Amino acid sequence: MKLATLCYVLDKKRGFTLMIYRNKKQNDYHEGKWNGLGGKFEPGESPEECAIREIEEESGLKVKSVKMRGFITFPLFDGKDDWYVFLFTADEFSGELIDSPEGQLDWISNKNLTEIGLWDGDKIFIPWLFQDKFFSAKFNYKDRVFIDYSVIFY
Repeated sequence: MKLATLCYVLDKKRGFTLMIYRNKKQNDYHEGKWNGLGGKFEPGESPEECAIREIEEESGLKVKSVKMRGFITFPLFDGKDDWYVFLFTADEFSGELIDSPEGQLDWISNKNLTEIGLWDGDKIFIPWLFQDKFFSAKFNYKDRVFIDYSVIFY
């Protein structure tokens, strides 16, 4: 079992979201995909602490706070482990973008967010991040291919 965060930094004034094109790490399961920022928990971290740390490590931006938008279970996502992922947005930040060790950072227009090279399941849940409802979902993949999903909104 893996615990992780997935974070979307929003520039509300311009209508853009910070995304990362994963193209720098060797053996990166997400290589060639656009993704939110995030990663695995360190010992003792809360989901919020993990999200804030990951945003800074991957982008150089410091966020004041994050807002939990949902939770997704990815059974055997990588073929080995179930992944339990807390999804966050953040819209108050400071600092300058760094040359990320994970990949190429870019501000993507919210209008085009689901048209870039995402995991197929991301195209479904990303619009949920902009709704005023919390969600709990399960997204099933087999051999990197999206199969189906289920969701409950609160």
